[in-house]
Amino acid sequence: MAGRPEALFPLFAPLERLEGVGPKTAALLERMGIVRPVDLLFALPHGVALRRRLSTLAEAVPPETVVLEIEVEGHRPPVRRGRPWRVLARDAAGLPLEIVFFHPRRQWIERTLPAGARRTVSGKLEEFDGRWQIVHPDHVLPSGRADEIPLAEPLHPLTEGLGRRQMRRAVTAALARLPALPEWIDPHLLAREGWPGWAEALRLAHAPQGPEDVAPSSPARRRLAYDELFAHQLALAIARARWRRRPGIARRFSGALQEKVRAALPFPLTGAQERAIAEINADLAAPQRMNRLLQGDVGAGKTLVAFMALLAAIESGGQGALMAPTEILARQHLQGLRPWAEAAGITIALLTGRDGGRARTEKLRRLAAGEIDLLVGTHALFSEGVAFRDLALAVIDEQHRFGVRQRLELTEKGHRTDLLVMTATPIPRSLALAAYGDMDLSILDEKPPGRRPVKTALVSNERLEAVVARLAHAVAEGRQAYWVCPLVEESDVLDLAAAEDRYRALAAALGPERVALVHGQMPPEARDRAMAAFAAGEVPVLVATTVIEVGVDVPAASIMVIEGAERFGLSQLHQLRGRVGRGAAESHCLLLYTPPLGETARRRLEIMRESEDGFRIAEEDLRIRGAGDVLGTAQSGLPRFRVADLESQADLAALAQSDARALLAADPALSSERGRAARHLLWLLEKDRALSLLGAG
Repeated sequence: MAGRPEALFPLFAPLERLEGVGPKTAALLERMGIVRPVDLLFALPHGVALRRRLSTLAEAVPPETVVLEIEVEGHRPPVRRGRPWRVLARDAAGLPLEIVFFHPRRQWIERTLPAGARRTVSGKLEEFDGRWQIVHPDHVLPSGRADEIPLAEPLHPLTEGLGRRQMRRAVTAALARLPALPEWIDPHLLAREGWPGWAEALRLAHAPQGPEDVAPSSPARRRLAYDELFAHQLALAIARARWRRRPGIARRFSGALQEKVRAALPFPLTGAQERAIAEINADLAAPQRMNRLLQGDVGAGKTLVAFMALLAAIESGGQGALMAPTEILARQHLQGLRPWAEAAGITIALLTGRDGGRARTEKLRRLAAGEIDLLVGTHALFSEGVAFRDLALAVIDEQHRFGVRQRLELTEKGHRTDLLVMTATPIPRSLALAAYGDMDLSILDEKPPGRRPVKTALVSNERLEAVVARLAHAVAEGRQAYWVCPLVEESDVLDLAAAEDRYRALAAALGPERVALVHGQMPPEARDRAMAAFAAGEVPVLVATTVIEVGVDVPAASIMVIEGAERFGLSQLHQLRGRVGRGAAESHCLLLYTPPLGETARRRLEIMRESEDGFRIAEEDLRIRGAGDVLGTAQSGLPRFRVADLESQADLAALAQSDARALLAADPALSSERGRAARHLLWLLEKDRALSLLGAG
C-alpha cells in the first residue's frame, strides 16, 4: 500500500513548525489531544462571541458584549480578601464605568490600566447596583486599536494556561497550510446540498459570523460532518467487502427443520420475524459469508429467529454455536431452546467456564465428532481445545458485550463460518449505521400478539413504606417481583452495599424465606441457585443489581420495582422493564425516584411512562444523553467523531453509508479519479488502515 499522499505532509508535521506555536503552546495544546496541525483543523469553535462597537454607554442595551473607548480615572483595590479590584473609568461622553477583576496581579493591572490612560476595552457590559460594569474584559488595548477586536470572535476549545488569542493564532497558522485536495464528494450531492469545498468549509467553520454558523445545520459543518461519516462508512464498506470476498459456502437446506419448529409453536410468527428469517436464509444460501446484525426490541422474538437460522445451518450439514455474555443467560438459552430442539430433532449442549474434568472432555469429544448439533455457551466457546467438526453458523447474543476480535475468534473455529449477532438494545438507526455499518441489518420492530402492556408508574421514594406494603399484598396473592437496586457512583462495591441493604430491609418486612439476592460479585453457583429458586416460584421476590438487565426470562414475574430510577439511562430502564409482562398476569413497573427531579431526569421517566416502544425510547435517549452514553462508549464500537453529531445529523449517516457502498461497488480498488480522492480522505482522517484491506483476500 502506498504511503500518505505528499500533499498531506504539512498537516501531520509537529506543531512547533507552525508559525507562532512554540514549545510552551504546543505542550498546552497536547493536553487537549492536539499534537499536529490536522488536529487543530478539526478543533472547531463551540460558539461565537458577538460584540457591538459603542461610541458611548448611552447607546448600550445591557447585557451585551461591547467594544468601547475609555479613560482610566483610578483604582479601588480590595479592602479584604475575596473582594474584587475595581478600575474606575469614564467613556467619551463622561459616563462612569467600573472594570472589575477578581484576584488580579497588582503590577499587571496597574501597568495595563494606569490612571489617566486611554484604552479600548471589550467585554460583557452589565448593570449592577445602578452602575455600569464589565467584569474581566476579554480585550484591553491602547486607544485607537478597536479595529483589532473582532466583532464576531470564534470560541475555540481551550485549556488552563491557553488563551483565546494563542489558540486563534495556532488555528490560523494551521489553516495557512491547507493543501488543495481533489474532491471526494460526489459532484451531484455537493451541488444538491450547496456545500462548500473541503478547504473552504474549514475556513468558514473557523470564522463564524453568528450562532447559525456554529450550528450542526450550517453548510460548512454539514459538509465536514459528511466527510467524517463518509470516511468511516467507506472504511466499514471496505471491511465488509473484504469479509464478503472471503469465500463462503452456499448452504443447501429445504427448511424442513424450521417447519418442524413452526408446527410445534403455539403462536404464529410476526411479520418482522418472517422477514428477518427470509433475509438470513438468503444470506446462508448465498456463496458470500453472512455478517448480519439482528436488532430487536425487548420481547420481539430474536431468539426464535436466531434458532431458525441455526436450524438452516444444521440442516445443511454443519453445526451451530450460540454465545451469550453471562452464564445465567447461556443456561437460560439452553432451557428455552431445548423444547424447540426436541421438536426439530437436533442435539443441544451447554459449555461454560465451569465445565471441567471428564464431563468437559467428553463434551468436547462429542462436539469434534459432530454428535452435538448446537453448542450454547459463554466466552468458553472460543477457548483453546474447543473444536467443532464443522461450525457453519455462529450466533452472538448481546453483541455490545463482545469486541470485534472476539466475534472473529469464534468464526475462526469453523471453515467459512457465517456470523449472526443479536442485540436486544434498540439502537437509533444513525447509531446502528455508525457502530455496525460493516454489517447487514435485520430489525424486529413488532411484538408477538398477546404480549400485554406493562403499566408504568412514577413513585417518590418518600412513599417507600406504601410500596413495600403493596408488594407484601401482591406476594400474598401469589405474585412475583423483581426489585432492582440503584446504581451508586459507578462502583460495584457500593452498588452491592445498596443491594444488600435493600435485601435485609425486604427480608425483615416480608420474611427471609420470601426474598433472594443476586449480584455480580456472587459466586456463579450461588447466583444460579437464587435465580433458579425465583424462576421455579419458590422465592417470590428477587432483589438484584442490573445483572438481570438482559435476557432473564421468568414469565410468572409481573412486578418490577426500580429504585433510584433517575440514575439509569432510558435504554437500561426499558431493558429492565422488559423482564416483566412476559406471562398472562397484568404487569406493573414502579419507577422509584428521589425528589426533587432535575428536568432531564423527569423527562426520561415520563417517556418511560408514556411509551413501550424501544425504538422511540432509544431516539429520546440519544437526544437526552448523546451517542456515546446510549451505546456505552467504552464497549460500543462507536467511533469518536470530531465534527459529526449523530443526534442532529442522523440523515447524513444513512447518506454516507449508501454513498460509500455505491462508490466501492463501482470502483472496488478506489482507482478512479473520485476513488483516488477518497483515498486522500481516508489518509486525512486516519482511516488508512482500511486501504490495506482493499486488495486483501
